[in-house]
Amino acid sequence: MYRVPVHSSALQSVGYDADAEVLELEFHDNGGVWQYLNIKPSVFKKFARSQSLGNYFVTKIKGKYPEKKVG
Repeated sequence: MYRVPVHSSALQSVGYDADAEVLELEFHDNGGVWQYLNIKPSVFKKFARSQSLGNYFVTKIKGKYPEKKVG
């Protein structure tokens, strides 16, 4: 999946596939790349527009959607 670099202390890059409803996040500090499933476009839009991507991820996505490590 294609990811774009982001300005975040937690995340290095973000990718999203609206058709598959998959959010792909690359974390700083060897956190690796993870995919989060069943992310509706409306949720991604809120995430992308949030003041803090890391905070939005921790409070609204992590532990609330199925996830899998990539690679």
